Order: sequence, then C-alpha cells, then structure tokens
Amino acid sequence: MTRPLKLVRPPPPPPKGAFVGDDAALVDGFRQGDPGARAALYDRYADHVHRVLYRLLGFHRDLADLHHDVFVRALGSLPGLEDPSALKGWLTMIAVHVARSSITRTKRRSWLWFLPSEELPEVESGAASGEVLDALRATYVVLDALPVDERIAFALRFIDGMELTEVAAACDTSLATIKRRLARASARFGAEARKQPVLEAWLEGGTRWGNPSDR
Repeated sequence: MTRPLKLVRPPPPPPKGAFVGDDAALVDGFRQGDPGARAALYDRYADHVHRVLYRLLGFHRDLADLHHDVFVRALGSLPGLEDPSALKGWLTMIAVHVARSSITRTKRRSWLWFLPSEELPEVESGAASGEVLDALRATYVVLDALPVDERIAFALRFIDGMELTEVAAACDTSLATIKRRLARASARFGAEARKQPVLEAWLEGGTRWGNPSDR
C-alpha cells in the first residue's frame, strides 16, 4: 500500500543579515567584526545558559542578571577562545563560574520560604503543581547545605543530566575529582534530604536523583 504524499514546506530562509554557519564560523565571524555573530551567539545559547543557571541555583531573584553576566563575560573573552568548536562547553563553564560566585556570595538559606507563592518566579516547566513546587523548594534548600563545589557537580550531573565528562569540563577539573565530589555530594544530599518530609516519598522510591519538575 502506497503512502500518500505529504507536502512539506521548506524551512523559511534566515532573516536578511542573519549569521549562517557553525560555532567555529560564528567565533571567526565575531573576531572579524560580523554584526550578526553577536546576535547569533545569544540566539543559539540563551536557553542553554538559562537552563544551566536554573539547575544550579533554582529560583533566584537575580537569575536574569546572572544570565546577562554570563554573556557579558563571554563576549569579552570570545576572541581568545582557543577551540571555537567547543563554544557550548566553554559557555557552560562560564555559567558555572557565574553561578559559583553567586552561591559563594549569597551563602544563606533560600529566600523562598519567606515569599508568598504568588511572588515566586515561574518554574521552567511552566505548569508545576503545588507538590512539585514544594519539592523544588526542598531540593534547593538541601543543595544550600552542600559545599559549593559539591553542589555544582551534583546539580550538573543529577539535575541537568550532564555526562561525567561534561561535568568535569564545565567545572574545569579532572574526571577523578568530579567522581569524588559526586560521591560526597550524593551522601550529603541523601542525609539532608531525609530531613525534608516533602522529599520522603521521592527518596523511598529508590529513583536516582533528578529534577522534580521533570517528574
């Protein structure tokens, strides 16, 4: 039986003046002063950078400012990037540094507990239930109790779902070091999470750590 033909519209052409090319070409275009390269950097990776920051910090008053800071730093350092094809991983590393500075600077309990729910920023999923919001709050309260380097490794691996090699690259350290941090972080997280009633069922399920908003 023959299948009916489907008419597929070709993708629309890029806007006039838009940058076209892979990451290596984008970096080269930026170095050459191509005005479209700067916009292309943001268009390609704004969502990725936001996701990394969100996974590391949870609900955060200054998330938009930190997101902006990542790109300010990136634009200032981009001409010196040694491997243009590694642009995404390099941006991830900058996002990790920005998040780490924020965590170190504001090391305190989450302000979420003191805000009415209607004032909370929207979660990434866009349609989270009250139960999920409570689990997210509790998760990031637990993360606040972890040493900053362990927290970052844990969040990148078990909340964002990065591969071990990606986590090591983002943290600018060795694979062996990341494995040690993850082992310590997992033990600490489990111990602290058991103090949070809202996470009890999650822990008893025996599921590997993950983002509650994805469940």
